Amino acid sequence: MLNKRRWLAAGAALAVVGGGVAAAQTASAGPAPRHCPTLHVSTGWYGENRAKLQKMIDEQGSCSGSDGAQPVATFDWDNTVVKNDISDATLAWMLKHDKVLRPTSWKATNKWLTDDAAAALTKACGTSVPAGRPLPTSTDTDCTDEILDVYNDEKTSGGKEAFAGEWNHRRTVPSYVWITQLFAGHSPDALTSFAAKARKENLAAPIGTQQTVGTHKWAGYVRYYDQQRDLIRTLKKAGFDVWIVSASAEPLVQAWAPGVGIDRHHVIGIRNLVSDGRLTTGVQGCGDVKDTHGEVLTYIDGKRCWINQEIYGVKGAKAWQQQDRAHRAAFAAGDAETDVTFVGDATAGHLAINRNKPELMCRAYDNSDGRWLVNPMFIEPKKRKTDPYPCSTTGYTEPDGTLGPVLRPDGTVVPDQQDRIHG
Repeated sequence: MLNKRRWLAAGAALAVVGGGVAAAQTASAGPAPRHCPTLHVSTGWYGENRAKLQKMIDEQGSCSGSDGAQPVATFDWDNTVVKNDISDATLAWMLKHDKVLRPTSWKATNKWLTDDAAAALTKACGTSVPAGRPLPTSTDTDCTDEILDVYNDEKTSGGKEAFAGEWNHRRTVPSYVWITQLFAGHSPDALTSFAAKARKENLAAPIGTQQTVGTHKWAGYVRYYDQQRDLIRTLKKAGFDVWIVSASAEPLVQAWAPGVGIDRHHVIGIRNLVSDGRLTTGVQGCGDVKDTHGEVLTYIDGKRCWINQEIYGVKGAKAWQQQDRAHRAAFAAGDAETDVTFVGDATAGHLAINRNKPELMCRAYDNSDGRWLVNPMFIEPKKRKTDPYPCSTTGYTEPDGTLGPVLRPDGTVVPDQQDRIHG
């Protein structure tokens, strides 16, 4: 959707609201003061981060007096806007409430799933439940444990590789695809309702709660970050068009985003294909990549593609390329490699939430354009990483999965970086 909205100049707005007062002022009195939207939450921000964010908002938002195109802000979701992962929370809720439907063939759920994994899942979950009916995962711990091992560890319970083959490591992750494929058979609205129920449980649980799913210990709480909720509110008041761009399934994020004032139409997540009103294991493509089995997700370079396509209306192969400054977000925030491309594309500010993820932290600490901010996690922050980030050698993941040096836009190598901002 090509964004063509325009700001109202702040001065013009003041003239309309206070026209009578302005007419009575003397020339020496000067213009009426401009009331800029301001951040209210001060705790949790490291050093001068809050002040620098406020400066960026004032310079880029409606308070600047610009009548240019509306500025865009893009946020990752999991561990950026909230603490913990809503995909994990929803899957846990579904497993505990018998909402995962037995596929006709485990092997057919995911193109990279190995024969070993398919055999392990078939053995653990059995074949007595008809295809398309709920698996009894609330009581069948063997089935639940196998699903969690394949998803979370990318190995079977017996230690064999769960995924194999070739994929573009800057566009997809097989296990990220597979969790969305476990949702197949439900309608998007049903999946959103499951996420809403998981949301209620996880928000009610005390910080630090762990739950038992099968025999696994799993994070049992999620929290909105007050700082990010305040930041999003302030950005919106300042005229920014704010979007969530997540590697979780889109219907899940749509259950959570209203909690920070974002409507469902400003959410971009993994979009599984729908047939007869129900989610399938197919996944929508992006740019010049057609609908696929998950070769393209909202993941690393895929997030750039989806932002370019959905927010700026860029079509075809061009959607994979960095756009000119007029067609890039002013501000972006993320916490992991998943986010490094779109966060780096922002023109006025990049916020990295420190979860010790190498490529993101290499770029954030290198701060080549002087616009990167690093902040510890607002809840249960990571401790200092004692070894330097290996930016000059293995900090960057190539499309084929091999590791190499992180390069600046000018081609120079980012030197190894010490972890300086942490819990």
